[in-house]
Amino acid sequence: MTKQDLNSWIMYHEIHRLHRLGFSKARIARFLVMDPRTVTRYLKMSEDDYEHFLQCSSRRQKALDSYESFVLENLTQYPDTSAAQIHDWLKEHFDDLPEVTSRTVYNFVMSVRQKHNIPYVAPTREFFSVEDLPYGKQAQVDFGQYNMRMSNGKRKKIYFFAMVLARSRMKFTLFTNKPFTSESVINAHEKAFEFFMGIPLMVVYDLDRTMVVDENLGEIILTGAFKQYTNSRNYQLYFCRKSDPQTKGKVENVIQYIKKNFLYNRVYHDIETLNEQALSWLDRTANHLPHNYTKESPKEAFLTEKEHLKPYIPLKHKIAPKMKNTP
Repeated sequence: MTKQDLNSWIMYHEIHRLHRLGFSKARIARFLVMDPRTVTRYLKMSEDDYEHFLQCSSRRQKALDSYESFVLENLTQYPDTSAAQIHDWLKEHFDDLPEVTSRTVYNFVMSVRQKHNIPYVAPTREFFSVEDLPYGKQAQVDFGQYNMRMSNGKRKKIYFFAMVLARSRMKFTLFTNKPFTSESVINAHEKAFEFFMGIPLMVVYDLDRTMVVDENLGEIILTGAFKQYTNSRNYQLYFCRKSDPQTKGKVENVIQYIKKNFLYNRVYHDIETLNEQALSWLDRTANHLPHNYTKESPKEAFLTEKEHLKPYIPLKHKIAPKMKNTP
């Protein structure tokens, strides 16, 4: 019996022992730092069932054996890297990666952790139950910042814009190496609408200074350039307070997803390269994999949603900030 198999059997018997002592499944999962669904599955298995499961798992994991050194190198350098991010890095760096499920990658990553004694750090995940809106009804916008590593060991602060279509969860993001201004926010909107090939009926924001000058008794006063732009695009605007999960939780989750799955431990070269990498990541991961809540690939759901968006036609004239009158 290999060390990996021995560790697996120890885990299996420990789960059953704690269950016999009266521990709930959720408490066992917290105590052993495991997915609660894995605990439930193991409790349903007899020893014969579990032995068969290990044999099948071993055969499935052989498809990834040739990538063990890559996975080990990254886990050793960044022990808190999630299996989801490892999966994305494998797809990014290896064109010959076989088609495997996220569960297969998760099991393989956990086996590498066990084999080389690399502790697993459970991710913190937040879920917000929000009623789905009709297709084409709403998009949500938010901004983020991140200090990226550079090849010389220094750090580079980057800024990013994210827009997500509320129904399909189709996502777009754009990075810049300077803080956003009204003009660059408008440019980000244009690139997002071009990416989606359409414009939703409403876009939800928080009270960001690049778009809002002031709030007077509930009336939102927009910057001159952004007001001119939204009038030309003719969509509804809805503003909410920062960190409002009930109103714009979808895009707030996207901001965290970008930080934890795309940006985490990525090396910064230049802003053009970063935006190219982001588009590739959107295509292979963020818009490709099934969404945790909808269980549907955003790209597949977008095939329906794009039919409900207003047509996107590039602006003929550039929107410029309004100038103050001079004497």
